[in-house]
Amino acid sequence: MMKNPYLLLTPGPLSTTASVRETMLKDWCTWDDEYNNLVQDIRKRLVKLATASSLYTAVLMQGSGTFCVEAAIGTFVPRVEGKILIAANGAYGLRMVHMCEAIGINNTVYKVNETESFDTDVIERMLQEDEDITHVAVVHCETTTGILNPIEEVCCIAKRYNKMTIVDAMGSFGGIPMDIEQLQIDLLISSSNKCIQGVPGFGFVIAKTDELEKCKGNARSLSLDLYDQYKTMEKDKGKWRFTSPTHVVRAFYQALLELEEEGGVQGRFKRYRENQHLLVTGMRRLGFNTLLQSKQQSPIITSFLYPTYSFFTFQGFYQSLKKQGFVIYPGKVSQVDTFRIGNIGDVHKQDIERLLEAIHSTVKRKEIQQ
Repeated sequence: MMKNPYLLLTPGPLSTTASVRETMLKDWCTWDDEYNNLVQDIRKRLVKLATASSLYTAVLMQGSGTFCVEAAIGTFVPRVEGKILIAANGAYGLRMVHMCEAIGINNTVYKVNETESFDTDVIERMLQEDEDITHVAVVHCETTTGILNPIEEVCCIAKRYNKMTIVDAMGSFGGIPMDIEQLQIDLLISSSNKCIQGVPGFGFVIAKTDELEKCKGNARSLSLDLYDQYKTMEKDKGKWRFTSPTHVVRAFYQALLELEEEGGVQGRFKRYRENQHLLVTGMRRLGFNTLLQSKQQSPIITSFLYPTYSFFTFQGFYQSLKKQGFVIYPGKVSQVDTFRIGNIGDVHKQDIERLLEAIHSTVKRKEIQQ
């Protein structure tokens, strides 16, 4: 199998193992029990990763993670009496706001700076002042910066006022230990090409079954009707309503097996955290400072401030590292100049060490001018 020319140090898509990619070499028939049983097994495995509770189910949905977020919000929030409070401190929280505006969902926004966490007292006050709010949504790991948001506290406040909770865990699920029942999450959203280390092509929702059963007729879209997708998968034992991304599903199943072999979510979290610590320690030695304080930082992706070198340009830096076998991410923060380096995917200690050597040689040779 062809070797990748570079390592993706991004928040997804990410570098996958050769064994995950190899599984996509076989074609699958979507009418075959062999394939549909695989889908059902994936659904069960996802629930087990999320919680020890039997009160949840998993639904897979074609498209990118964004498709799945829109499917979840558009199906879970009632058409007439529904109103969602969105806590946003980055591009992906704000994207949920844009979705609501596009498909006509009543919403209110608690927006803070990209480097700030949420004040739960403010959320509580908003819930007290607006009894029309029925749902509260928050992004767990906001990969705009790499900040890890306090979902436990946010969901606790929401439940104190009997609100439904929606967590976008796109960048964290499978890589950070959690039990969604203990966290009081009603619906969690993630994607195939993040911490579980599959390839892009579908997202998934893990939701309380009884709450999902109440969602008939809520969806604002035919294709993104999460309730109908759930009912079809239940009734037809793993069938999708429309064309299933068969090769992606098979690769995801292999990725789930490899997650289990690594020691589950706890084992993967350990590797990601060690990668991130090694990266930050090494980058600081080379003159690169982090955007966030350590207590805010997730192990998923890290934002670094541009250095003070007069000869630095991101494009020159990016191209030099790419030639040496590494692809990093541009910054997404609106107020300061940053770039981002991810730790997720098939990335290990020796890869971070090689990256730091490449950055050191790039800076030494001043190969960071455009």
